[in-house]
Amino acid sequence: MEVIIILIPIALILTGIAFWAFFWSVNSGQFEDLDSPAHSILYDDDDDMIPDDAKVDPKSNRKLDD
Repeated sequence: MEVIIILIPIALILTGIAFWAFFWSVNSGQFEDLDSPAHSILYDDDDDMIPDDAKVDPKSNRKLDD
């Protein structure tokens, strides 16, 4: 039973730290935009890595060197 005297304050301290971390993250804007990071993987940012002879015109869907 003596261990409860140690465990209860430790549990209260850890709970307090968890609440502080949660409210700090909310106040610092960590939960402001949850969708954009998931959608950013879909955007093409590798246009400079495509060889010139393989580039396609998006309007006509033909190769640019034709």
